[in-house]
Amino acid sequence: MIIKVENLTKTYKSYERGNTFREAVYSLFVRKTKYVEALKGISFTMEKGELVGFLGPNGAGKSTTLKILTGILFPTGGKVDIMGYTPWKDRKKYVAHIGAVFGQKSQLLWDIPPIDAFYLNKAIYSIPDKIFKKNLDNMVELLNVGDLIKKPTRLLSLGERMKCEFIMAMLHNPEIVFLDEPTIGLDVIAKDKIREFILEMNKQGVTFILTTHDLDDVERLAQRVIVINHGQIVFDNSIDALRKHFGEKKVVSVSTHNPLPSLDMPGVLVKNKISEYNAELELDVSKLELNKFIDYINKNSTINDLLVQSLPIEDVIKDLYS
Repeated sequence: MIIKVENLTKTYKSYERGNTFREAVYSLFVRKTKYVEALKGISFTMEKGELVGFLGPNGAGKSTTLKILTGILFPTGGKVDIMGYTPWKDRKKYVAHIGAVFGQKSQLLWDIPPIDAFYLNKAIYSIPDKIFKKNLDNMVELLNVGDLIKKPTRLLSLGERMKCEFIMAMLHNPEIVFLDEPTIGLDVIAKDKIREFILEMNKQGVTFILTTHDLDDVERLAQRVIVINHGQIVFDNSIDALRKHFGEKKVVSVSTHNPLPSLDMPGVLVKNKISEYNAELELDVSKLELNKFIDYINKNSTINDLLVQSLPIEDVIKDLYS
């Protein structure tokens, strides 16, 4: 076990004040205290080499959890043990074993080439020459950025910069890497390259915690999903189990030669009735078996075309949030 979180809580304290001048002056002397519970006793564990998606709507407590796990914030209560360290107490020793990539915050220096920033990290983390050269050459090849790392950071595109951010975060061989929206704003090609890199590093034993609103990232990368809402964990299991959480559902697009029969039956939800001959449905196969549904449509209307897909992860997550 590489990460163990027990009953983690975090309460923020703030003060309310009115909008009028009189209320603003009054608040200088008498302030109304407001407490916000960002985390309400979350607990989970992770094994070495796992790649976990940490999901939740805005304000759910994802960023607060990540900041505590990286040692930036002190919790109000609870315990965290990561590789034998308590992040906020053993910060100096602990950070040598972790990496972080934040899609909206850069570690690179704007006016100098990434290669110079890499050498700065080499000095900060006291990376031996052989290990530094081996890691740098390996990642430059994997991400195909050989010529880019010598250009000033300001001249790089977003996708090129994000590739260099990953190199910056992983030069010192971190055992755990925290990813916060790592593919935000990237085009399809850049996203694929970043995802391939993450999977390759994961195969080499690096543990990843991924927070993102791009559910394609989750489907392509994560082996397990933790969903947090209102400061509490509401789901912790595999993506397949997440889909099954709301029943065995399929998305069915059907086109028929004759007008469609009545679809008012248990387990069938009509999402879009395009015409008398075409419809998009949501089928709960725990209530109505797929083959029986197909037989029913075919006998009554003769199927012209049929497409059956798994329920999109977006729909599952949306239901879970609500």
